[in-house]
Amino acid sequence: MLTDPLSSPAPAVLATPTLDDPALYLNRELSWLEFNWRVLDEALQPLQPLLERVKFFAIFATNLDEFFMIRVAGLRRQVRAGVAQAPPDGLTPAAQLAAIHTTLETHLARQAACWHHDLRPQLQAAGIQVCAYSALHPAQRTWARQVFQQDIFPQLTPLAFDPTHPFPHMANLSLNLAVVVHTPEHGERFARVKIPDTLPRFVRVPAEDTIASHAQEGLPEASPTTFVWLETIIAANLDLLFPGVTIVGSYPFRITRDADLEIRDDEASDLLSTVEAQLEHRDFGSTIRLEVTQRTVGAGGCDGIDQRRAARLERSAVYCSHPPSLATTPEPFRRDTSPGPLALSPL
Repeated sequence: MLTDPLSSPAPAVLATPTLDDPALYLNRELSWLEFNWRVLDEALQPLQPLLERVKFFAIFATNLDEFFMIRVAGLRRQVRAGVAQAPPDGLTPAAQLAAIHTTLETHLARQAACWHHDLRPQLQAAGIQVCAYSALHPAQRTWARQVFQQDIFPQLTPLAFDPTHPFPHMANLSLNLAVVVHTPEHGERFARVKIPDTLPRFVRVPAEDTIASHAQEGLPEASPTTFVWLETIIAANLDLLFPGVTIVGSYPFRITRDADLEIRDDEASDLLSTVEAQLEHRDFGSTIRLEVTQRTVGAGGCDGIDQRRAARLERSAVYCSHPPSLATTPEPFRRDTSPGPLALSPL
């Protein structure tokens, strides 16, 4: 049988893909984390202006706060409700939470490395120094203690907790110190000190050789380019807050709560009033994330919290980080003409 050489070959039969294959779909939450990774990548770009990189660094952390308050909170509600049905991507709510934790371990480690090995040295080279409290000179520490007594101490309210005192409520996104004290009569006790959110996270510190001259000439005692963390000043002066006891240690931690609004249109006769009522309860939602430093875990600083199961958190909800990635940090720096060491404002 002769064949026509000009005739076209029979078209190949293509297999019809099944739309039930999870490999065809991207998980919404993990995709969002990849988006936020690109935000952090902007902070890693050396061609970006330095303060723009610092802004992207802060935006990365702020985005994560919103992600936990809304999206992770929704997943945890599904887990508590026993939802086991998987979306098209094949990940159940519990599997998504585990994947989020694994992914964020890498992201947070990169964030910490970005600060310690890149942004902070670059800021120092540009004349903006973010110092550890231990790096301050004696005269600067004396100055910082005076600032603590005058401006910070009046805004602090320590709360002790033990079997007879319930664990205090902590507001959403509040930064706190878990303080361990010891007395001969009662042994070790735990207390919580909230870092005031009315004060800037960074405190401007004058150079050692200018402290005396500024005081003599009546000038503001603050240098606009040298900063220390507010919580480190508080931690170094806890003896004034807890007189008569031995300070064993202090450990920073931060709580993120469920802030998702649940409004049913058929039950909301006044939508504005309903939204206002929901917003008032955002600080009282269930705990979604506990942020601690590696030093806190290694020193057992969270034992008081864990033993009382006050936060009622699974291990996957606890995130260890390295300062300063414990919170939304750092605010972009700028020169502020207002007097006083606590006049720094975010850009």
